[in-house]
Amino acid sequence: MKYLVLALCLVAGAAQGLVAGAAQAETGADPDWPCVQRKQPHLSLGQMWSGPEPDETVRELARTPEIAALADRLEQRRLPLEKAEAEVAEFAKTADNKQLTALMVAIFDRIDPHRAALIAGIARYGNKQVDLAKRIGDHRQKMEEMQKAEKPDFDALDAEEEQLDWDTRIFQDRQQALTYVCETPVILEQRVFALARAIAAGLK
Repeated sequence: MKYLVLALCLVAGAAQGLVAGAAQAETGADPDWPCVQRKQPHLSLGQMWSGPEPDETVRELARTPEIAALADRLEQRRLPLEKAEAEVAEFAKTADNKQLTALMVAIFDRIDPHRAALIAGIARYGNKQVDLAKRIGDHRQKMEEMQKAEKPDFDALDAEEEQLDWDTRIFQDRQQALTYVCETPVILEQRVFALARAIAAGLK
């Protein structure tokens, strides 16, 4: 992680990376986790859902074509939350509590694995950033050693500096992309919670 912090100091936007490192230190989070947001690989249905506890009958209902198709549609982020909530309200008009609970289970069983896979991908992405940050540090150290030589090889120095600039630029671009990617698990969590609340509102 020390290499990641070092490289962040070398590029524009370093403050954001330093804040992330500070947040991780305070919370005792995974030191290789690259996001400011807390790492939570899996959500808990019990924390999201205030309705009846799902039983086997409910889980079977969650696999029925009608509920499965509705869950497939509601989980999609391209469907605005307001429209998703309206569809839930329409479904709740004729659904009993078991069907509503089954819809919640179906939605959760779709979003949570997708979110977990995304978090695993972010962790791999973060590890690549750590490796790149280490390489940036190595370039700087090598340049310092080359500059101290009795007769510096300026062509070699130029080549090393060019590689340093290139790696730094890649690091910075990835870091900017990471800011957006890190928000996605939170957005998915918020969607599950909002849909859970909408479904619970229809319970009889």
